[in-house]
Amino acid sequence: MDSRNVGPGSLIALLAVGCAALWGTLAADESGQSKSADDQSAGNHFGVVVQLEIKGAIGPATSAYIVDGIQHAEAEQARLILIVIDTPGGLDSAMREMIKAILSSDVPVVSYVFPGGSRAASAGTYILYASHIAAMAPATHLGAATPVNIGGGGATPTPPDKETDADESSDQQPESSGGSTAMERKAVNDAVAYIRGLAELRGRNADWAERAVRKAESLGAEEAKDNNVIDVIAASVPELLQLIDGREVLVGNEQRTLATTGLTIEVFEADWRTELLSVITNPNIAYMLLLAGIYGLMFEGYNPGAIVPGVVGAICLLLALFAFQLLPVNYAGLALILLGVALIIAEAFVPSFGALGLGGIAAFVFGSIILLDTDVPGLLIARSLIIGIALPAAALLLAMVYLLMKIRRRPAVSGAESMLGKIAEALEDFERAGTVFINGERWNARARGAVHRGDRVRVTKIDGLILEVAPLER
Repeated sequence: MDSRNVGPGSLIALLAVGCAALWGTLAADESGQSKSADDQSAGNHFGVVVQLEIKGAIGPATSAYIVDGIQHAEAEQARLILIVIDTPGGLDSAMREMIKAILSSDVPVVSYVFPGGSRAASAGTYILYASHIAAMAPATHLGAATPVNIGGGGATPTPPDKETDADESSDQQPESSGGSTAMERKAVNDAVAYIRGLAELRGRNADWAERAVRKAESLGAEEAKDNNVIDVIAASVPELLQLIDGREVLVGNEQRTLATTGLTIEVFEADWRTELLSVITNPNIAYMLLLAGIYGLMFEGYNPGAIVPGVVGAICLLLALFAFQLLPVNYAGLALILLGVALIIAEAFVPSFGALGLGGIAAFVFGSIILLDTDVPGLLIARSLIIGIALPAAALLLAMVYLLMKIRRRPAVSGAESMLGKIAEALEDFERAGTVFINGERWNARARGAVHRGDRVRVTKIDGLILEVAPLER
């Protein structure tokens, strides 16, 4: 277009179009920035809560599951980790692994005793104290955190009227007082120091924590809240998230404010390895694997070349030994079980008329009862299982003894002894020595009287290769 033909009106129109275009671009830019800011703001209020569960006795599989769950939450950059608890307690080693993972977690951890009727006893109390937020549902309880002394039964709490403070109890008490031993007091004092450290880290009631260890005290949800043992009482998970929104917690060395509204709950499931560990570390399963391993190798020894019993037995035995390595095993109990099996096997080869077998069954039962050295429910071998294995073994042993005694009373059916009392026929006339025919064979014989050819005589004694005979009365 020729610029000479452009009038003032056209220039004004072009200027207006340019201004409109510029204004549209700026508006779009501002709108985009505003939308991005809104999205970021919305993102600050939405995220994931990784939910883990502790149900039943705490063992190696539980600690592996919790550690894996915390690592998963950190990798997913979750906003919160929620551990739902209902446990009678468990192994000290497994509990400490879980607490280490909680204390080093980059994601805040909330432990929640839920639903109503649940408990966080013993090891569960330590986990509550270690968590950034401790919560309980109504009609739940915690406490009874006295440690079980591996190798000597449960540590006995100091009676109320004899209680002294920690220093006096460790330094001034004699070797055995108040029904406890020096080792038990060491275990209790160590547990007291551990739980007081957790209480001071989280700003919770350290004095009650010590009483929970020394005197096995327990508290319900309301009492725990009033005594500054827990932070929140909530009837459900949504209510819990609502109540803890805006609370400040110390994560590592950093103070963080929890933003828990609108979070999505992701339940973390255990992987197959943890599930397998959970199965084989079940005391009843480990016990059955041990017996299957022993009997499998025994049957392979009886039938060399059968292969299957030996292979199955070796696998079961190795799995059992792996499980018992992770469980609180009393090796005296394991030795008694092995001795019992050996005595039962020996009964089949040594004519003890049941003495070895009965001793073996007794050793087997006592060894099974004391095999796991803990009082934690869920980490003991079921008495019904022990009885269910011991009774059939005793019945088979008694049946075997009965059959052996019955066989012992029966006359011999083969060999030279089988001819005692049988009837032979004289092959010649003789008075003291001659020959007789018996069992299709010709034998030398001795007689105290005269014997005629064709007479029937009874064998009364066998002297080497000579039969002593007596004529039948006519």
